[in-house]
Amino acid sequence: MSFNKAQKHLKKYHLEHNIMEFPVSSATVVEAASALNCSLDEIAKTLSFIVLDKPILIVVAGESKIDNSKFKNEFHTKAKMIPASDVETLIGHAVGGVCPFGVNENVTIYLDISLKRHQIIYPACGSSNSAVKLTISELEKSSNYQKWIDVCKNI
Repeated sequence: MSFNKAQKHLKKYHLEHNIMEFPVSSATVVEAASALNCSLDEIAKTLSFIVLDKPILIVVAGESKIDNSKFKNEFHTKAKMIPASDVETLIGHAVGGVCPFGVNENVTIYLDISLKRHQIIYPACGSSNSAVKLTISELEKSSNYQKWIDVCKNI
């Protein structure tokens, strides 16, 4: 069902032809990079947090890690990831397929500047064996993001 929601969302932007499904898992950055034969950093991982009692998603480059002080400067609170057991209910996609497409209406989406190192990135597409090939401008257009932020450690 999550895959279908993400696919339907991307169809509104004429990006459904960029969706890929794999016979193997792409649930982790390592698995996704292996399935796509790309670098770990080209995978756009989508992290879920609670900020002021509301769910948010931050899409970051695959090898990036959240910098707690940058996160606190941006959101004025400590980084608190959503427990895996609550992600599907709060976001609309289960862990392993979380993406910024077809999410619940109350979810705010941010894009981290770590993504800008790449011309092409590969976010998940709602399931643990899918991805979508996007340019940064296609991600901007289709993700309904609020703004670009800088909350990752420099690598």
